[in-house]
Amino acid sequence: MKFDNILSDINGFGKFQIKLVLLQVLSRITVPCHFLLNNFMAAVPSHHCNISALDDGDLFRNLTLDQQLTVSVPLTSGGSPSSCMMYSKPQYQYLSGFNGTNKTSAVECLNGWVFDNSTFKSTIATEWDLVCSRKGMNKSTATIFFIGVMFGAPIFGYLSDRFGRRRLLLVSYLCSLTFAILSAFSSSYVMFSVMRFFTGMSLAGISIISIVLNVEWFSIEHRTFSGIIISLDWTIGNWFLALLAYLINEWRMLILVVTSPLVLAIFAWRWLPESARWLMANGKTDEAHHYIKKCAEMNNRAKCLSTITPTTLLEVTDNEPRDKKYTIIDLFKTPDIRKLAISSGIMWFGLAFTYYGISLNITGFGLNPYLTQFIFASIELPMKVGVYFFLEKIGRKPGEIATLLTTGLCLFINIFVPQDKWLARTVVAVLGKAMSEASFTIAFLYTTELYPTVVRQNGLGYTAFMARLGVSISPLIVLLEDVWHLLPSVIYCAVAVSSGLMAFLLPETLNRRLPEFIEDIDKPR
Repeated sequence: MKFDNILSDINGFGKFQIKLVLLQVLSRITVPCHFLLNNFMAAVPSHHCNISALDDGDLFRNLTLDQQLTVSVPLTSGGSPSSCMMYSKPQYQYLSGFNGTNKTSAVECLNGWVFDNSTFKSTIATEWDLVCSRKGMNKSTATIFFIGVMFGAPIFGYLSDRFGRRRLLLVSYLCSLTFAILSAFSSSYVMFSVMRFFTGMSLAGISIISIVLNVEWFSIEHRTFSGIIISLDWTIGNWFLALLAYLINEWRMLILVVTSPLVLAIFAWRWLPESARWLMANGKTDEAHHYIKKCAEMNNRAKCLSTITPTTLLEVTDNEPRDKKYTIIDLFKTPDIRKLAISSGIMWFGLAFTYYGISLNITGFGLNPYLTQFIFASIELPMKVGVYFFLEKIGRKPGEIATLLTTGLCLFINIFVPQDKWLARTVVAVLGKAMSEASFTIAFLYTTELYPTVVRQNGLGYTAFMARLGVSISPLIVLLEDVWHLLPSVIYCAVAVSSGLMAFLLPETLNRRLPEFIEDIDKPR
């Protein structure tokens, strides 16, 4: 008898599983908020050099603001005032339409910048002047955060495989809340960057542990539903972020508000169960029986408990190598699991690189960032309904391949759509975002099913590491537009297609038992 048989007896989709999913909504909606927070927290409003230092008397002060800018700020090739350059002294000849050569060369801003605060009251860009020559520092805050996620994923993956899902989930809650609050009260850019690194590291635990805990409690026939329903938390979190960012245009307060659900999640943690599948795989049969009993009673299957005792659970695991302590190194020990790890790692790098390349560039489509964020979030709901039926009828592997290749196609099309055709660009971008989100939704469920229980969290930690490696690089790719304005789009497109092709090397998992041990990977399933 395998655990999947026991789960079918006690109902692998009942009140117990619904309660498990609902309890984790509180923590999971904070994850997309923080992952996409840079769209608003690090937004760069319209700005120009502070020209107050050029005030040389009544003549300057009697000019209108537009006239002051005319004599103080050079124009770009597009005809708009420069954001990063100014004249060293007023050029009054331009008031009369003078078109001669300016003998006074423009210089970089001498006294800081003036920002348009009509959309954002304050952001980290306006707080620490992260514009012009320092714009790379602004972009790097997203990279620093995702580097934290990148390191946090394998750490929490290893620890939760070693000490259990439930215990490490609480650690992740507490650390995420603490570091997020500290980042909101940062007094310098360096402190903020360090706190964001540790916030990302802590949130990685919520991201990977919660989905495994859910999937391990669902029966085979309901695993697809569990993967889709859990992914809806990301959609809810996106809506939550769009609404809160619209209502709160001060970056410190925005961080505090999007983090606040974790306070409730900490109180709700006491009702979360440990994974009985993990407990059995690690020989903790008495504890496993305790949670199996709770599940059976809540799902009105108490009659089944007569045949399920700690002794029978011990018999199930007696012949398995449960005393071994597994690490991420075990993902590369046998040829089959090594092939699985390499292929899934490259696939995750590409899909995350592409997803965040689209998601962190919401200002490039002609709409305000709040509306773009809302549209991107809204398209996810019908997409995930479609993904559910696709996965149930066709499978995980073709779904992953199709969504990644379609994402690449959308990015390829947008390369040739002119910037002024904002409606067409937005439609194609929304479709690409939907396909990219679909690939993420499938990948979480797919990867959870691919790796055996004893290294499942290690596997998700490793793939999350690869994903966040891609994400940490993704925001910096935008800076390559200074080399060639289409280069970022070309790179995102190529990576999406490459990761889709890599998915061909993975096996199908539809309607198959979850592997419990590494040895199960080598057996036909």
